[in-house]
Amino acid sequence: MKIATFNVNGINGRLPILLRWLAERRPDVVCLQELKAPDEKFPAAAIESAGYGAVWHGQKSWNGVAILARNEVPVETRRALDDDQDDPHSRYIEAAVSGILIGCLYMPNGNPAPGPKFEYKLRWFERFSRHATYLLETGAPAVLAGDYNVMPTDLDVYKPERWVNDALFRPEVRQAFHKLIVQGWIDALRHLHPEERIYTFWDYFRNAYGRDAGLRIDHLLLSSSLAPRLRQAQVDRHVRGWEKASDHAPVWIELSSH
Repeated sequence: MKIATFNVNGINGRLPILLRWLAERRPDVVCLQELKAPDEKFPAAAIESAGYGAVWHGQKSWNGVAILARNEVPVETRRALDDDQDDPHSRYIEAAVSGILIGCLYMPNGNPAPGPKFEYKLRWFERFSRHATYLLETGAPAVLAGDYNVMPTDLDVYKPERWVNDALFRPEVRQAFHKLIVQGWIDALRHLHPEERIYTFWDYFRNAYGRDAGLRIDHLLLSSSLAPRLRQAQVDRHVRGWEKASDHAPVWIELSSH
């Protein structure tokens, strides 16, 4: 079973990229972020024609998350964190697929830091962390996949000294991510590649992709019950090199059936 996360950076503008990658990789489950489209503009028909059912939580111009499942429709279980019903941002959706609970998230960026946007990020992270604890307590096999907007360690960022005061790398944010791991979640990519410098995002500016000046901010966290089933964890970095591509590359894991 292949489970992927992909910040598409505008689902309608990048639809050809998404469909090309779906045909190439054939993931079983895909978490998408930054749809940048209201619910009624989600390209459900095109995605269904590609063989995927979908649930989504859109928003005009910004944010937006979706979960796709090959040859089935995800069973939606949640489309907001428990205590953020008044939050206007579409940043979380959750669904059951083939016996696994899939949480898809788009963490706030938080820049400039310090400031109101950074405080919002920390509050959102805390709410998300409480929900992650609840999921572990249920004992259900679960995956929390998405754009976390966090580089957890120096190994996850090109020239870390340049990012010390950035909202994606500040100590408060890295500590919040570490607390998730301590809860009992497994960082799938780092679990299988503990010392490798791997990136999932390359800015459009200054030839970042060509220079491999990247960041690892897209993560798949597994509940401990799924860890023995983890077989692969990879980044399809070549997708970032396609014409008119997102600034993120798809990240995917493969789980054995048992």
